[in-house]
Amino acid sequence: MSETNTAAPVDYSKQPMAVEVKDVTMIFNMASESLGSLKEYFISLARHKLFFEEFRALKNISFDVHRGEVVGLVGTNGSGKSTMLKIIAGVLEPSEGEVKVHGNIAPLIELGAGFDPELSARENIYLNGALLGYTKEFIDANFDGIIEFAELKDFVDMPLKNFSSGMVARIAFAIATITEPDILIVDETLSVGDVFFQQKCERRIQHFIESGDVTVLFVSHSMEQVERICQRAVWIEKGDLRMDGPVDEVCKAYHDQFK
Repeated sequence: MSETNTAAPVDYSKQPMAVEVKDVTMIFNMASESLGSLKEYFISLARHKLFFEEFRALKNISFDVHRGEVVGLVGTNGSGKSTMLKIIAGVLEPSEGEVKVHGNIAPLIELGAGFDPELSARENIYLNGALLGYTKEFIDANFDGIIEFAELKDFVDMPLKNFSSGMVARIAFAIATITEPDILIVDETLSVGDVFFQQKCERRIQHFIESGDVTVLFVSHSMEQVERICQRAVWIEKGDLRMDGPVDEVCKAYHDQFK
């Protein structure tokens, strides 16, 4: 793995905006009681005995990301960082506020989502590629590269239901990163699979970073990984924006809360 980034800081404020997050609030309505079945749910609903409580996963979050920046989102489990990434990726619609994204996104959030376990790896590559907006001709031209990166040459015609979660993640990562995106969103992707493939994925991400044109939003439980890959960090805790600044300063403040 590469060393922690010690290069001189770049002034990204002169670069165009890649992502603009303005006063984003995300509210989920949660049932006030636990129900054991769908039948119980509808009975309680019909009797007006079912009540919902608001859960604010994000509260008036605002930050901007310029083109080429590598930003880590940090926070304890359930802090709202993954919800934030899903809103930026367009998977979720915020309850309040808005997000503007300038450029195409490669979202590595739920690797394997949209795959059909009954289909072969080959068929799923074309299926997932279509969902990402790739043409059949593009997949044809890049098919060998996807299989080579995923290291699954001997399993290409095997049904996906026989694959491990790590093997599925390999295919999904290879498809999503076969071409250089404008914005790469990575949520715990590098925690899937064996350590050697994790390193291989990180090297591809580092290649995008070094190009200077790819904006990266990164979430990982490994703070060492965040410090190594990212230049800046946004700390979200219990839905609130706690801190936004240089990665070393934010990560130190994050660690200090546990002392």
